[in-house]
Amino acid sequence: MTVTAVPGPPATLADRLEAALPQTQCTRCGYPDCRAYAEAIADGSADINRCPPGGAEGIVRLARISGQAVKPLDPERGSEGPRALAVIDEAWCIGCTLCLKVCPVDCIVGASKLMHTVVDAQCTGCELCVPVCPVDCIAMVPITGDRTGWQAWSEPQADEARERYAFHRLRTEREKRENDERLAGLRSARKRPDASDARDGGVA
Repeated sequence: MTVTAVPGPPATLADRLEAALPQTQCTRCGYPDCRAYAEAIADGSADINRCPPGGAEGIVRLARISGQAVKPLDPERGSEGPRALAVIDEAWCIGCTLCLKVCPVDCIVGASKLMHTVVDAQCTGCELCVPVCPVDCIAMVPITGDRTGWQAWSEPQADEARERYAFHRLRTEREKRENDERLAGLRSARKRPDASDARDGGVA
């Protein structure tokens, strides 16, 4: 028996715009992630020149998809440059875990009060870990020489970053839900009358 694959829904404009973004999830565009920026371009509320990691080539890609005119990168969003890698000075790391929590692709490994390190191949260079470090032990080190924008980043890397970000969101949402349920259980336990109080009618 031949099984015919059922085609999925056609890609929306936001889907196609998101696929043209580098998926660093750096928030430099002013939106919480690449998907939110793509949706803002699609509904006409954002320009196509707000993504420094994509650079000039990224703007051309977005212009082709959106129909907007090509324009220079918005300087208020930063400048195009080589891709950088987060490097942790392990001698200074205090194991606070703050960088683990903000990494959008979960590429920092470690535990509370233990040394942290970055999985180089998975780092998108988003820089979100730098400002949260209380001891300034994270540096961004350029690793692509003169190559910038999409010349310093590949489609497979963007695809992997998108998948890792999706997993990161699922994980954090699950952890929040479990924590909320735990706190609700504790509140409920506090309100529940003690068994001995119930037998005594609440009289001490």
